[in-house]
Amino acid sequence: MNLTVKDAARLLSVSEKTVYRWIRQDIMPVMRIGSTYRFNRAELLAWATSRRIGLSATAFTEPEAEALPLPTLADCLEAGGVFYRIEGHTRHDVLADVVAHLRLPEELDRTALVHALIARENLASTGIGDGIAVPHIHNPGLLPIARPTVTLCFLENPVDFRALDGLPVRVLFTLLSPTLRAQLHLEAHLMHALHQPAFRQAVLAEHSREQIHAALRQPFECVGR
Repeated sequence: MNLTVKDAARLLSVSEKTVYRWIRQDIMPVMRIGSTYRFNRAELLAWATSRRIGLSATAFTEPEAEALPLPTLADCLEAGGVFYRIEGHTRHDVLADVVAHLRLPEELDRTALVHALIARENLASTGIGDGIAVPHIHNPGLLPIARPTVTLCFLENPVDFRALDGLPVRVLFTLLSPTLRAQLHLEAHLMHALHQPAFRQAVLAEHSREQIHAALRQPFECVGR
């Protein structure tokens, strides 16, 4: 999403005069189109976050995304893929190998993504229990990706993710999304899917890709009724 100077000032909770001063100092990411300036929202948020610039309360809301249809978990898993024998003995090493397998745009910095995933883990473990974790980044709007994906990875060796139940993790569902709305939607649907016996068994038993996709596409039962 391209922003004007006025939009950028509102997003960063500063005056337009300050934005123009930063432009003159050549310290912020900006594009010049004729006599006007435009900002890429994701790049601007990443820049502001790296410099610890105070953002507005609505900085990570996405009104333009409200009209977009929400993705299905099955479609996102198809897009992200299923991978086996991910290597590593620490969270960092495992997440680095996961990122190496992810289907990402060429321009996306994989090293930065690993650091973002680790930063999220340091805030609070994404381990949800029973040896499963759901890595994701804290601010999905910063990722330059066009569509959300869910990537299922099975670890060669169980790794301590500091999950609340204390069990080491051997299954990772990595969620990547261009919007917070889609990420929260996928998180909720993944939690629901993992309560379905067929899908949960296919995951915990490390079944084939075909069996996992088939289990996910089965009609879900109502849980807790």
